[in-house]
Amino acid sequence: MTFSHTVKIPQERIGALIGKSGKVKQDIEKKCGVAIEVDSESGDAMVKGDRPVEQMEIFKAVEIVSAIARGFSPERAMRLLSEEEIYQQLDLRDYAGKSPSALARIRGRIIGEGGKARRTIEELSGAYISVYGHTVALIGTYHELRLATDAIDLLARGSMHKTVYSMLQEARRRDKEDKMRLWEDNKEL
Repeated sequence: MTFSHTVKIPQERIGALIGKSGKVKQDIEKKCGVAIEVDSESGDAMVKGDRPVEQMEIFKAVEIVSAIARGFSPERAMRLLSEEEIYQQLDLRDYAGKSPSALARIRGRIIGEGGKARRTIEELSGAYISVYGHTVALIGTYHELRLATDAIDLLARGSMHKTVYSMLQEARRRDKEDKMRLWEDNKEL
C-alpha cells in the first residue's frame, strides 16, 4: 500500500526544505525511507512511502517537512526523528479572530522583545518554538509541549509575562523534585 501526503510549503521556506544541493531533502528521505517531491511553483511537497513496515517513519517525515515549512531549521526539525518527540501547531487566529492588529500583538507577546519571551519559554519548557505567520509550531516531548502550550495560551489571552514565567519555573521545580524522589526511591531498592 502506498501512502502519500501533501504539505503546503511557503515559497520562502522551499529552500530550507531542499537544502544546499538537495542535502536536507535527501537526508529526510534516507532517514525516513520516503520520497519527497517538491513543486517549487505551487509550494506543494508530496511525501510518499510504500513500505507498510515503516509507517511511523513516513508520519515522522510529514512532521519534519511541516516543521520546516513553519519556520524551524532542518536541524531542529530532525529532533522529530526521536520516538518521544511530537510536532504540534497552534493557530493564533483562534485568539485574534480576523483582526490583523490583534494577531500582530499576540505574535509580539509570544516572541517578546528581541525574541526574549520565546527563548525563555523554550528554556523553561524544553520545547522548541517557531512563530511563523499566524501559527506557533512546537517540537518536544508530550510534557514539554504541554508546558509550552500552556504558556503560549496564557500569553495569547493577555497574562503578564512574569506570571507565565513563574508558572513555568514552578513546573520545572516540581519536575526536579519528582526526579529526586524517584532517584532516592530507586537508591533504596
